[in-house]
Amino acid sequence: MALRPVQVNIKALDAPAIGRFWAAALGWTAHQPGVTTYVGPTADLVWPDPVVVGIDVVPVPEAKTPVPGAKTPVPGAKTPVPGAKTAAKNRVHLDLATTSAAHQAELIERLRDLGATRADVGQGDVPWTVLADPEGNEFCVLEPREIYQDTGPIAAIVVDCADPRAMAQFWGRAIDWTPHEATDGAAVFRSAKGSGPYLEFLRTPGAKSAPDRVHLDLLPYPGDDKEAEVTRLRALGAADLDLGQGDVPWTCLSDPDGHEFCVLGPS
Repeated sequence: MALRPVQVNIKALDAPAIGRFWAAALGWTAHQPGVTTYVGPTADLVWPDPVVVGIDVVPVPEAKTPVPGAKTPVPGAKTPVPGAKTAAKNRVHLDLATTSAAHQAELIERLRDLGATRADVGQGDVPWTVLADPEGNEFCVLEPREIYQDTGPIAAIVVDCADPRAMAQFWGRAIDWTPHEATDGAAVFRSAKGSGPYLEFLRTPGAKSAPDRVHLDLLPYPGDDKEAEVTRLRALGAADLDLGQGDVPWTCLSDPDGHEFCVLGPS
């Protein structure tokens, strides 16, 4: 038995608008099969996609949790107020791949035209650029890296954590992706098919300060029992999570580091 990551779940005040942003950013298509907006690589809705990890934007009534005393940037500005950090940094974000320095510069400019803004998460002088989508969800546009040349537009799903080795132990058993690295600094996984994005747990200082705005959704394989999978995850150290979801076909859990995730039921 095993589970597979099938989508990155993003909470948003205006889910259709954020779905359209990510569709344009990635060159994918936004679909609205129900109350959520699913972003995938095909013109017709294919779920789960056999290669990529999609994006599912879920409408919620709350904005990102603000940082007390933070300055507020000018709406629509393409540069932030100096030192402004208006909301708690997400512990999960996307890294976007580029193929050349020119591609990186063009992508950054295009994303800003779509409504992205520059973000300061304390990154300092680095070769990648940190941006935020129109609702403040951070992501990175990476400089060209050989390792990401075959991933598609999403190079990696990056997760902040306190102990990458502990994450390697849990997630290495929770999902069927292949481990590529497990050190004090990082734990890295990728689909056993050798396609799509990497999943990277990076050692990052600071404890969880707000509910996760972005999380992974996992899906059992056809024929596997969802409840048996949930029981297996609890035995590995996952904890039940009550987000006010009520009676739904998915189960909300958190990993040993407190990252929220969901195990989806049959579609």
